[in-house]
Amino acid sequence: MSYTLIIGDRSYSSWSLRGWLLFDAFGIAVKTQKARLYTDELATMLAPYAPARTAPTLVCEDGTVVFESLAIAEELASRHTSAGIWPTDPRARATARVLASEMHAGFTALRSHCPMNLRASYTDCAPTDAVLADLARLQTIWDWGRQQSGSTVSSSAGPWLCGDYSAADVFFAPVAARIAGYNLPVGDSARDYVNAHLSHPSFRRWRAMGLADGADQEFYRRDYPQRPWPGPQVLAATAVSDADFAANPATVNAACPYSGKPVTHAMELGGARYGFCNAFCRDKTVADAEAWPKFMEIYQS
Repeated sequence: MSYTLIIGDRSYSSWSLRGWLLFDAFGIAVKTQKARLYTDELATMLAPYAPARTAPTLVCEDGTVVFESLAIAEELASRHTSAGIWPTDPRARATARVLASEMHAGFTALRSHCPMNLRASYTDCAPTDAVLADLARLQTIWDWGRQQSGSTVSSSAGPWLCGDYSAADVFFAPVAARIAGYNLPVGDSARDYVNAHLSHPSFRRWRAMGLADGADQEFYRRDYPQRPWPGPQVLAATAVSDADFAANPATVNAACPYSGKPVTHAMELGGARYGFCNAFCRDKTVADAEAWPKFMEIYQS
């Protein structure tokens, strides 16, 4: 079964992140179509699927259109029953649905004051009392979720809210990005949960693509003092310019690790050059090489 997911800018569209994680984190293949926010691209792209008007919008192979994030989660769970989108244990599953639903409907102060921006992290953002109240509520329900399902940050079940990584965690991934990006004050268990999101392979891939996703969106710029992104340290790779590549096109690999197409662009890492079929493939790898298993197979060989 094939799917197409219409998304907005990866660095900024929190709901698009949720929609995509429901595929990548659970091993379900999907093609994406990206529209730049604050332009007419999204409206034009969604016109054939009216009344859909927001990202993400899912278009299924059978023509079904799903343009609401919780509905996307439920539809995928019903079509891919063994993917693990919701926990199998009834108590944990009910808890996960409660958590995802509250996230979907609430935390408006946090979402307004701290719009998701995966390209920047700040030392302080002067959170309001309403934002602090949202953070306190998050810590309360996260602790409750773990208590209900017997999951703790340090337990064998892993760091997630309801046992294994589930749709509940998908829905809180952009919240974790906000806490990290704006250096918001939370307790130790909440901070550990945020760090687990920043290290999650699918989250790292999404952020890497976001960093290669075009120009900054001015709407999301803030004048707060900045700090380095608090996620895992990335390998120090650099893009090779077109002119430099034309003068020296030799690379370790002759085919792009992602598409298998001939190499037309390159990056340098560890004193060697690696090739890609286009600038986006190169730049997403420069952003976080370890997020991409197909590249790491070449690099580690």
